[in-house]
Amino acid sequence: SLRFPQKLWKMLESSKFQSVWWSEGGKCMAINKDLFEAEVLGREGEQVFQTQKMKSFMRQLNAYGFTKMQRDFQRSASLPEFLAEEAAASAHSQILYYYNPSFNRAHPWLSETCKRR
Repeated sequence: SLRFPQKLWKMLESSKFQSVWWSEGGKCMAINKDLFEAEVLGREGEQVFQTQKMKSFMRQLNAYGFTKMQRDFQRSASLPEFLAEEAAASAHSQILYYYNPSFNRAHPWLSETCKRR
């Protein structure tokens, strides 16, 4: 069976999952939290990971050296633009971004160096 980083890699490269994707030009992984919980952790039958809880999955990410990234939104001065950005930011709050220097779409071989702490 595949190790955690390899399972993650396969998911990101697969078109089967809508809840995870590469972002920042393949340097970060983005997860739509609600969709991920339903699509991946809530799967009937064939489990992808050995957990059904988001907290446990995030603990696994941390154990393999992934760090959660904060999204910085530049605020606009005009009220309509500001309100539109606020709406986008709250929609974005369900999106979690994780970074690991050894987990980069352009360098697949680096994922082999992702070791559990």
